[in-house]
Amino acid sequence: MTIPNIAAVSPRRFLAVAALSAGLASAVAAAAAAPTHEKNPCLDRSRHLRCPDLVMSAPSDLILDRTTHRGHVLLRATSSINNHGSGPLELHGRRSGYRSMIVAQAIHHVHGGSSFFHTGARLGFHFVPGNRYGVGNLGAASYWKFRDAARFGLWRVDRHNRLISFVRAGPKLFYCFRDLDHTRPSRHSPSRAVFPACSQNPGARHITLGTSVGWSDVYPAGYPQQWVDVTGLRGRFAVIQVADPYNRIYERHEGNNASATFIQLPSGRVLGHRVGFSLP
Repeated sequence: MTIPNIAAVSPRRFLAVAALSAGLASAVAAAAAAPTHEKNPCLDRSRHLRCPDLVMSAPSDLILDRTTHRGHVLLRATSSINNHGSGPLELHGRRSGYRSMIVAQAIHHVHGGSSFFHTGARLGFHFVPGNRYGVGNLGAASYWKFRDAARFGLWRVDRHNRLISFVRAGPKLFYCFRDLDHTRPSRHSPSRAVFPACSQNPGARHITLGTSVGWSDVYPAGYPQQWVDVTGLRGRFAVIQVADPYNRIYERHEGNNASATFIQLPSGRVLGHRVGFSLP
């Protein structure tokens, strides 16, 4: 049997298996049932748009956590969603329910102004526990965050880092797009943060989230749900993070959203990395 290379695995297959493994079949069904939206405007050069381009850094700061959930080993990792595009990621939420908002993406024009596009994206008012691994309790809070901004998953790989089979999914669903770290300065990148931390206002009617060109939204390994359960696993694996797994954000490039760090378990020894590859 031919083993698929990591760059040839369908993102919908990856996410469907991950969701089912994590008991999230309803999320996959909802994504499949979502209405078809217009073709990605960022791929039409005649529109002269300044579009974002989301690229995940390779999972970093890997930690084997044996204390958060008794009897379980959690593989923690830092995630960084980076905007390498020519324009900002700018998302405007409008209240649609008790704890939800619908989203319109603003895409800037080269010669000024912007246009708004609906992609089926949603925001949720999401509760975040206060405990941070290795830090302590910093206080719980709820925030307006983007649903399915990224996904974590663990795959078994062979000695050539080709995928053999999906193993387990991480639990995290919600992320706040923001300007946290200025990771890629350039003349197109603002020197100061434009998009702040997520709103904690439960009564907000409108919210704006985003990540400027050259900026990154980073979550440390100790943050809640930044893990995959690796209890009892032995062998060679890939920790894979994928930005915008359901294509609810229009980007300049859609085929470079995934990243991987290859590890040996149970030791946790890092074997290598791969960044910005395609999952067609």
